[in-house]
Amino acid sequence: MASARYFPFAGGTETHVHEVGLRLAARGHAVSILTANPGGRLPEREIIADMNVLRLRSWPAGRDWHLTPGVTREMTSARPDIVHVQGYHTLFAPAAMSAAAKSGIPFILSFHSGGHSSALRNGIRGIQAAALAPLARRAEICIAVSHFEAAHFARAMRMPEERVCVVPNGADFSAQMVPGGQAAGDENLILSVGRLERYKGHHRALEAMPHLLRLHPGARLQIVGGGPYEQALRTRIARLGLADKVSIGAIPPGRRADMAALLTKARLVVLFSDYEAHPVAVLEALSLNKTVLVNSTSGLRELADRGLARAVPLNASPEAVAAAMHDAMTKPQAPRLVKLSSWDECASELEDLYRSVLAKRIPNAALPQTCEAQ
Repeated sequence: MASARYFPFAGGTETHVHEVGLRLAARGHAVSILTANPGGRLPEREIIADMNVLRLRSWPAGRDWHLTPGVTREMTSARPDIVHVQGYHTLFAPAAMSAAAKSGIPFILSFHSGGHSSALRNGIRGIQAAALAPLARRAEICIAVSHFEAAHFARAMRMPEERVCVVPNGADFSAQMVPGGQAAGDENLILSVGRLERYKGHHRALEAMPHLLRLHPGARLQIVGGGPYEQALRTRIARLGLADKVSIGAIPPGRRADMAALLTKARLVVLFSDYEAHPVAVLEALSLNKTVLVNSTSGLRELADRGLARAVPLNASPEAVAAAMHDAMTKPQAPRLVKLSSWDECASELEDLYRSVLAKRIPNAALPQTCEAQ
């Protein structure tokens, strides 16, 4: 698997790569993760959960471009049976796709699209997708994590919809993961979960808090994540006089039980992001039967349309957001009729796809093709 970022970096793609990779390794596959190493600060080679992690020096150290010249050399040397490129939006992805194509190695592309805090980067996403389209069309198949993402990239890259397969992220959290058993619930606790980037919308939850406190005086907001927007959020907390009502802190990505324990305690989980394809943080909350409130946009709207989450308009006022938060905290949650996918199911679908791709090179091989046209 070729992914611009992997643990110890936190994020949905990183979690996807880890959860799927460890399950494939447990099934006897030799799994390697080829990833970028900004500034060369992390170990170049490491074994994590029976996976061989290879980190290649990338530039610039402080940005998310991930220019990684060593990808072609490592790909040629490793000669894997198949390459799964995880994520499309950095310089790492075209390097990995190009290296696989030049080496005659079949490759699959998963988009794992997300938002960005830079207006310029958001503005050129269409140009970026069009520029990558010729390489993406050389993939054996492209994978989206939601129907929204599948339709979006089929249009953006001008490829037939049957070339894009939907394989949702998994959601496996349960109360049994919590140390000491089920954590006691806190009817006043709201979690806003995600990297501390402006596009993730934590500031929208903050701006709603003064209005929510008039409706729900005991409410407390905990922002769970780390990133460059932290100081701006802390400044906003001070300006709003919310120091005793709002806290900020990250949970390392490897401490899954700690994250499950925190989610178990929450009354409400919010994600007011500008753009999400199929957010792992929301799925983890839903797997614990938490009430979730999101923005009605991108893949978040798809979750709301399926009855998995509640939604507010993207440009809702702080007063309207507060009213929706209060409503979600006080009204009973309706039973969910939609089953979430597990990481085991996600890994199985990908494994079947890998087999079907490799079967094309083996005459008369009877291996499954599980991806239907979406």
